[in-house]
Amino acid sequence: MQRLSSKVALITGGGTGIGRACAGLFAREGASVAIAGRRKEPLEAAVREIEIAGGKALAVQCDVTDRASVEAALGAVVKHFGRLNVVVNNAGAVVVATAEATSDEDWNRLIATNLTGTFLVSRAALVHLRAAGGGAIVNIGSILGIVARKDRAAYCAAKAGVTGLTKAMALDQAHENIRVNCVCPSLIETELGLLSIRQAPDPEAERQKRTAGIPLGRLGQPEDVAQMALYLASDESAWVTGAALPLDGGLTAY
Repeated sequence: MQRLSSKVALITGGGTGIGRACAGLFAREGASVAIAGRRKEPLEAAVREIEIAGGKALAVQCDVTDRASVEAALGAVVKHFGRLNVVVNNAGAVVVATAEATSDEDWNRLIATNLTGTFLVSRAALVHLRAAGGGAIVNIGSILGIVARKDRAAYCAAKAGVTGLTKAMALDQAHENIRVNCVCPSLIETELGLLSIRQAPDPEAERQKRTAGIPLGRLGQPEDVAQMALYLASDESAWVTGAALPLDGGLTAY
């Protein structure tokens, strides 16, 4: 039996990287998938992939930092599919900088995208999850929401906020059978994830250095994150809520 059979899932930042991997896997596991993001072209490409494989998908343009855009997107999903059971908050941004080197604009952008966006989508989704008799919110956080790294001041602050929001909402919504959990990946091979490597003076040397620090000996793949998100979205994790789960190849086991 498919693990998300009859469920409807909304995935933000779903046109590329981790979000796209989640959308494809969720669809293969039986979910009807709404793929949200700001750019129309990658959303439509992701939908085509799913539909060609026999799945059901909908592209929804949405700016997660804008309340009206978020509420309109959620309304469109429920109107199209009839309900909402799962939300994956994946939209994100990163800046490689210390606090001193972070501009006001970059600070505000990271907090708005990573933290406020997660809050706006989750809050707006509650009425729909409640109407469905419960559901799952899966936040794609970061290992830097649990531990810190140099030159990531704004990103660490935003992702630590996501970890805290996850735990608080898990407690607040538990009585409604709405579970809220957070996946905390380390370095994942996506355009966003590899930004710091591309910006290094010697990108290949930086890649080797970062890989050498991971006990399992490789960088993460979008599919690694998608598999954990699938578990948290499915009924297999029915007794899991308020968790911030490291997904880091053993990086934080030291």
